[in-house]
Amino acid sequence: MRRKKVLLVENDSKGCLTIDKIFIESGYYITKARDGLSAFEKIVRDHYDLVISELHLPQMNGIDLLKKINEVNGSVPVILTSANARVEEAVEAMKLGAYDFILKPLTVEMIKIIISQISNGSTGTVKDRSGAKFTIITKNTEMNRLLQEARDIADSQASVFIQGESGTGKELFARYIHYNSNRKDRSFVAINCSALPETLLESELFGHEKGSFTGALFRKKGKFEIANHGTLLLDEISEMDIQLQSKLLRVLQEREIDRIGGISPISIDVRVIATTNMDIKKQLKDGKFREDLFYRLNVIPFHLPPLRERKDDIPLLANHFIEKYNSIDKRTVKGLTEEAMKALMSMPWKGNVRELENIIERAILMCKGDFIDTKDLFMNEKNKETQETKYTFMPTVSLKEMEEKVIFHALDQTNGNRTHAAEILGISVRTLRNKLNEYREKMANVR
Repeated sequence: MRRKKVLLVENDSKGCLTIDKIFIESGYYITKARDGLSAFEKIVRDHYDLVISELHLPQMNGIDLLKKINEVNGSVPVILTSANARVEEAVEAMKLGAYDFILKPLTVEMIKIIISQISNGSTGTVKDRSGAKFTIITKNTEMNRLLQEARDIADSQASVFIQGESGTGKELFARYIHYNSNRKDRSFVAINCSALPETLLESELFGHEKGSFTGALFRKKGKFEIANHGTLLLDEISEMDIQLQSKLLRVLQEREIDRIGGISPISIDVRVIATTNMDIKKQLKDGKFREDLFYRLNVIPFHLPPLRERKDDIPLLANHFIEKYNSIDKRTVKGLTEEAMKALMSMPWKGNVRELENIIERAILMCKGDFIDTKDLFMNEKNKETQETKYTFMPTVSLKEMEEKVIFHALDQTNGNRTHAAEILGISVRTLRNKLNEYREKMANVR
């Protein structure tokens, strides 16, 4: 196993003695630098698992060093320290992505906590082509194993199949694979296979020639061509029509596509990652998904655990979302009360990480004090019961009418987002789309 390395940037060598001893006892290899410029030169040449830097340094201060580190390796945790920092400096450091900002003197207990956090907690942080960072936050053993496997297979050309419930972070995991691969400087293109009718999905995937069908006023490249030499994410692929699945299988086998109305095939070099939130074994058994396509996609399988199986991540994630929405909504919430955290830990999390994020976002807006309490996490229970029972007792309407009301209520609650509405209703997006078409035809006949 590779020995972990820490870079200590400190212009006062006496201040490093205690730190040295604890890190060595914890199995770390220590490298030192006396100023920000030499520290950055070391970071460019070598890999470090942790950087601890004094804020006030000659040649390049800690803030500037943090900025430079973000440019070359945004995944390394950086801790800034100072005996006399201003609040503005600490805030700027955290906004720039510092792992922590600690006031000196550093105690033995502080260093041990830092080592424990770095060893037990893990963040899968990568940058997209624009330089924006996104992070998979976890200290869960299973998630850490999956992140390591993702890094191990990132450079492979093999197809990846990611299964997991809605809200577990399948698209984020797919991006993590892409931006850790040798294709990271190429396009990452995502398409939701459940969001489009079959006729439009084929054109979106493979493109079409001008005049190939009514409304085809110009040539259009499909997602496969746009993602050439990069990665294509086929999100919720189990919703794809069975006939289109056969065409996709041919593309994966031959590594070439045919635009609709095209004359000759077009060669492509695309790494395909597919996801589903459905029971794929049942889909195969029911004949709704082709076995040969599944085996072609399932070369490297991943199954993301639901949040209820990684509850040790809830405090990490909750605090991350508090920081995120504090910044977005210009709030200063410091955290959660003990009762609020207990409430979060006891929930079943059917919507997983996405549900947790939504609850924290709302709580940030509802919170009137420094800490989020249980009353901020959940809307008025009386109102909640009213919403849940709004369509329960309707003796004067038919089952069909009740179904229509419930569907439109779900769409209203999700601001028209069909994917989220379908998740709430427990049906597929395709079923929801068919129901809406049915209602549209009914209204047309009435007119």
